Amino acid sequence: MSRVYPSAMSDAIADKKRIDQAKSDLEKAGVKYVLSCWIDILGSPKTKPVPISEFENLCVGKGPQFAVHSVAAFPELGPADPDQIPIPDLDALYVCPWNPEYAIVFADLFYKDAPYDVCPRMTLKRTVQEAADAGYAFYAGLEPEFIVLRYDEDGQPVKAINDDPLPGEGFRPRRQAFGYDVEYTLDSMPFLADVIEHLNTMGWGLKNVVCEGAYSQFEVDFDYTDVLAMADRFTLLRVLLKEIAKNHGMFVTFMPKPAQGDWRSGAHINWSVQSTADPGGNLFKDKAKGGWSDLAKQAVGGVLKHGVALTAVNCPTVNSYKGLVARAREFEGGTVTWAPTHMTYGVNNRSAMIRLPQARFAVENRAADMCLNPYLGLALTCAASLEGIQENVDPGPPLEKSLYDLTADERKAFKVKPLPQNLDQAIAGFAADPLAKRVFGDTMHRLYTTHKQDEWDRFHETVTEWEKHEYLRFF
Repeated sequence: MSRVYPSAMSDAIADKKRIDQAKSDLEKAGVKYVLSCWIDILGSPKTKPVPISEFENLCVGKGPQFAVHSVAAFPELGPADPDQIPIPDLDALYVCPWNPEYAIVFADLFYKDAPYDVCPRMTLKRTVQEAADAGYAFYAGLEPEFIVLRYDEDGQPVKAINDDPLPGEGFRPRRQAFGYDVEYTLDSMPFLADVIEHLNTMGWGLKNVVCEGAYSQFEVDFDYTDVLAMADRFTLLRVLLKEIAKNHGMFVTFMPKPAQGDWRSGAHINWSVQSTADPGGNLFKDKAKGGWSDLAKQAVGGVLKHGVALTAVNCPTVNSYKGLVARAREFEGGTVTWAPTHMTYGVNNRSAMIRLPQARFAVENRAADMCLNPYLGLALTCAASLEGIQENVDPGPPLEKSLYDLTADERKAFKVKPLPQNLDQAIAGFAADPLAKRVFGDTMHRLYTTHKQDEWDRFHETVTEWEKHEYLRFF
């Protein structure tokens, strides 16, 4: 396998022939502007657009440079330090389907000619290279869920796909649950048709678009691919969905649980492993017996061993943990959430963090949501899986019982640990996890810990409406 992780900036620059061909292809597609995007620590793409005439300079590191630390809450560099240089990865070049005058290319950051140690995309590339050196290639698919909103005449966000009067403005009868409903699907098709058309243009193998459990909530599913390409696709998808929604007078939120009655918007990670010596075969499937392989169980063991740190990355906000509960009051469409609550695994058990699906040999981590940085989440997933495989970590027997109803004695007997209850617990586990520190590197591990601890502290210090409602006149 060729090198994925470049050790110096010169290693990342494409040859002139390939750069010329890429520029020619873009010009034929009608592209006028190129956005070379680096990824910040939270997973958001940042850019400075350039005209297509500057494409060659962009590709060889003579395009825009960035003081990327200037957009960080806790920068590790200061105003007297050199800038970072983005080098476009021409394997991650996309013409924007909503406006073909624009192209987006994902880039890797370099600092003083070396890979920048706070570049999440480079972190994933390094992990992919380590796996390849050990003989493994990781593939993944994600299940992105999101809610579409609009602003009412008072400037308040409300569900975009909703033809009933707003609360307090008229009679709102009990309705069928939104999930899978044909009427609501048809009501949503003007928006969904654009999503389908644009994703088909991308050639990602769109499988389906689903009306999910919360009103105006949707899921899009497309083909799996290698983990780096999947992280790029997920990042571009979040941009694409926002742009399409704007054209319909709406906006998309990736907040996991915007309202008490909402179903959580997850982004379940499904991953599998192939051998670099024999590509195409899924090592999670036991060819002889037809079931899950021992290697798959070892990967599960590694992920569960680092379950708290992984959850801190894959469920990275205060709001994330409002959805990781068994039951919810005022829930639209019932009370059971179908969300994971404990760090264990089961065959098709959706109440567990890790599910072995009945229809595919890809392990599913259900403790992930739409706010994750996909590069960091997939990097830690790969590293934990690889550790489990190399150290033959035994996850124990699968648990086939709903975790929502376990007694304290059963949890003790099954040796089941709950998922972190809040961001504070999660980030404490992340800070103490040696694998997380190795994968992220000292600098980014410290910055991520500091940023997320500050997020929790700011929330913890905030007096909420719930507290005022509960206590203002009670005592």
